[in-house]
Amino acid sequence: MHEVHERILARAEEIAAEAAPSDELGRLTDEAAEVLRSSGVIRMLQPAEFGGHEASPVDFFRTLRDIGVHSSSAGWVAGVVGVHAFEVAQMDIALQKEIWGEDPDTWIASPYAPLGRATPVEGGFRFSGRWPFSSGTDHCRWIILGGLIVDEDGRPVPGGLRHFVLPRQDYEIVQDSWDVVGLRGTGSKDIVIEDKFVPGHRILDPAPMEDGGLAHQVGRGDSPLYRMPFHPMFTAGITTATVAMAQGALAAFTASMRSRVTARGVKTASDPHQLAVLGRAISDLEAGEVQLFDDIERMWERAQRDERFPPEERLRVRRNQVRIARRAVDAVDELFLHAGGSALRSDSTLQRCWRDIHAAMNHASNNADPIYQAYGLNTYGHPLPASVLF
Repeated sequence: MHEVHERILARAEEIAAEAAPSDELGRLTDEAAEVLRSSGVIRMLQPAEFGGHEASPVDFFRTLRDIGVHSSSAGWVAGVVGVHAFEVAQMDIALQKEIWGEDPDTWIASPYAPLGRATPVEGGFRFSGRWPFSSGTDHCRWIILGGLIVDEDGRPVPGGLRHFVLPRQDYEIVQDSWDVVGLRGTGSKDIVIEDKFVPGHRILDPAPMEDGGLAHQVGRGDSPLYRMPFHPMFTAGITTATVAMAQGALAAFTASMRSRVTARGVKTASDPHQLAVLGRAISDLEAGEVQLFDDIERMWERAQRDERFPPEERLRVRRNQVRIARRAVDAVDELFLHAGGSALRSDSTLQRCWRDIHAAMNHASNNADPIYQAYGLNTYGHPLPASVLF
């Protein structure tokens, strides 16, 4: 077990204690963020030369799982923000020094949706846009944003998708923009940028990261970590967080049902219907975890052999991820339906997990049909739609 994972397990009660306060606050509490920061989980995929652990993805995602069981929002933020170090490690070394040179614990937010517009100028681009859903952004000092390069008439140029990295002073966080029913503690607020200059060394074409090939081009090829494929890595964080929420719901359900007695004096823990629900949920969740971590381990082994990740392999992983998430939310729904009226109370951990996992299913990474369709198209040798990222 990785040392960061051990530190997280040792502070599980602290993580759990901040789940409800983070939900009420609308972002991770400073105390919750401090646990993540001091444990080193956000540095697990960061290069060792910049104070990171450069850990295996297997260790990283297993650590995420044990954060998210105790706090959906903390697990979500750790997964999203933690993967950004994996990407920045493959960007210009000057940018890495700007971000981590003075403080290795500097966090980087996103999102990647290409909602920005970038106009070429000497030395870089003028960049503007508005992006929703920047998870954990209040605790971050840099941000990666998706955008499209446009021509002089404002029309996107072919192949112009880029990731743009900006420091905190160059963007605004819209503080009242995160009013939601689930994953409230992630603080996934809107970001606004108005005509800021982004120099060339802070910009990345993400396409070469898709099959793990960028690492060799940028001098990171000696590390198998950076030979991992980008999209399955990012989406694994979403899937792991989703599975962890379901495990948190399961723990809350069993704790409640263990001592519950119905109005007729029947112990719920002895009720055959409740027992059947419990058995089905545990089976589905265990199957999902086995599949999730088996895929991560297989990708890791492939990266260690320095092999690229062809479309069929990446699609297989994504196919499994979206199915794992669906099994997880279905299990939570069944648990919630059989938990009784007490599960509706605002102080119920189960209802918070239920809200959170349904919010998680609205993330693009958990949108299953496009992935299933792309997998089928690839199976039959048809062209794949450019809109599906994998």
